[in-house]
Amino acid sequence: MGLQETRIESLPFVTAELNYLAPTPGKPRTYAFDPPPGEPKSTALPEAHNVPVFDGRLIADSFSLDREGFALVKHPTIVKDYYDDNEVRNVYYPAVEAFLKATLKADRVFIFDHTVRKRVEGAADIRGGGPRQPATRVHVDQTAVSGHNRVFEHLPDEAEQLVKGRVQVINLWRPIRGPLRDSPLAMADGTTVAPEDLIASDLIYPNRSGETYSVKYNPNHRWFYIPEMMPDEAILLKCYDSATDGRTRFGPHTAFVDPTTPADAAPRESIELRTLVFHKH
Repeated sequence: MGLQETRIESLPFVTAELNYLAPTPGKPRTYAFDPPPGEPKSTALPEAHNVPVFDGRLIADSFSLDREGFALVKHPTIVKDYYDDNEVRNVYYPAVEAFLKATLKADRVFIFDHTVRKRVEGAADIRGGGPRQPATRVHVDQTAVSGHNRVFEHLPDEAEQLVKGRVQVINLWRPIRGPLRDSPLAMADGTTVAPEDLIASDLIYPNRSGETYSVKYNPNHRWFYIPEMMPDEAILLKCYDSATDGRTRFGPHTAFVDPTTPADAAPRESIELRTLVFHKH
């Protein structure tokens, strides 16, 4: 056991139930709308496992997108209302674009969408028409195929040139209010995730299909969270990387129920931006 592993094993942790993918015949698929008659909403059924989720705040400076696949950053903003779509697009998008370009030393950053989430007890997660519920299954937003295709979907005129360089899909996730104690985000250390743990799964919309990774349980997975995050903090999550030189390419993550959350904790409110990050070399 190396020095870093010794350091991690001595960290405080909570034992939490994480929802992995149960064994599934065929390619898992989920409808983002009411499915056709006779079709289940999803064939990607959950399989719960109790795992330690380590307090990453104490070693946050050591996390990197290239190694673990996530990082904690300080990022104050002047946004007053994250529920105001115009303010998010006109104020928050440019601020995040400039921040990521500088932080990641990128040649270009393109923000292609955002999601606001607010946990409501007992509510289903409905796409469209207001805040979404926290995503409570271990997943990666993109796959090797869909991450590549994002460039052609959003920047079709430049895509052929852009994919000659390095392409990443990076999410910037933050709490809207803090300290966040309800439904925090857990991130898997990408160095502990095997390629065969990632199962490409179809996400079917009325007018198109996307692809995400569901994740099979592996006892080697090591999980972290950042307790009591504040609105001036954000997590960078790697959801795709075209580089195949040994760097972590995909970062599994999930919301989870922290057993130490006070009963009167405010429901989680968060926003995530999904971005394409380009490097020419």
